[in-house]
Amino acid sequence: MSDVSRRDFIKKNSLSGLGLVVGSGALSSVAQQDHADKPEAEPIVDFHQHTHYLGRTDNQLITHQRNMGVTTTILLPSGHPMEYGSTYYGVGNGLQADAYPNESCYKLASQFPGEFLFGANEVPDSPNAIAEIEKYLKLGAPIIGELKFGLDCDSPAMQRIYELAQEYDVPVHQHWLHNMYNRGFERFHKMLEKYPRVNFIAHSQTWWGYVDGNFKDPNVMYPTGGIAPGGLTDRLLSDYPNLYGDFSAPSGLNALTRDEDYMRGFIERHQDKLLFGSDCTDLDGHGPQCAGAMIIAAIRRISPSPEIARKILYHNSVKLFKLKG
Repeated sequence: MSDVSRRDFIKKNSLSGLGLVVGSGALSSVAQQDHADKPEAEPIVDFHQHTHYLGRTDNQLITHQRNMGVTTTILLPSGHPMEYGSTYYGVGNGLQADAYPNESCYKLASQFPGEFLFGANEVPDSPNAIAEIEKYLKLGAPIIGELKFGLDCDSPAMQRIYELAQEYDVPVHQHWLHNMYNRGFERFHKMLEKYPRVNFIAHSQTWWGYVDGNFKDPNVMYPTGGIAPGGLTDRLLSDYPNLYGDFSAPSGLNALTRDEDYMRGFIERHQDKLLFGSDCTDLDGHGPQCAGAMIIAAIRRISPSPEIARKILYHNSVKLFKLKG
């Protein structure tokens, strides 16, 4: 999940703003009927969404996903609210975006089986972290994350998460933000080497900043201009078979669109290791205000072939998360 400035970014990169808001409250039978009446669409897996994202209701989330054309959504929970150093004493609670924890994602997925799935998460250095995550892995969570906590990526608490992921054969998803979340990106390769049977999914500003070989200042959240070859992100994806990239959020959209000629080759090189996630706060699900819809359009436009676009939008997630294709 990117920081709450994402809306400003989207507005700057939009031609106009759309403001349709879906009604809030309990899940409506009308929404379910509308969905049932729609023709079968080309399937899309969005593996990166959240419940109560900046206050968005479940009804609004459901409508957003369906309008975006997504057929399967994985809901990534937050940890539970805790006044810990790893949550910056509450600042990072709810993934710093008021997202809800495991039970919220599990409840919605239970109401819409197949259309929504749930991940597993908890504040990693809390006493009950492993037991809480394991509870939802046993219930069928296909992923641990989003791991967005103020801990070193190679800290003992984080390594206990990786060990659990290895035991249950599920990927872990990490939000990389320099000096704040998953600190120590320059050492990340050591974890990839230590846990070769764990599939890691990387996301956010620091991860996509380092796609550029000339990226020098990790404090720059949304770099612009051409991308030079030899970026750390590119090299890590090439060197480690257990690493995947998440195109979600304004950070992913920025990486896709700042130098489309370069990214076309990047996508071709890593076509089996890139995933679509929206991580989008929008209420509408289409149009230039919706980061998720813009990312889908960019993937289709920039991918060297429709077959490669289908991998990113669908097949890679089906394989990685062991979904029914």
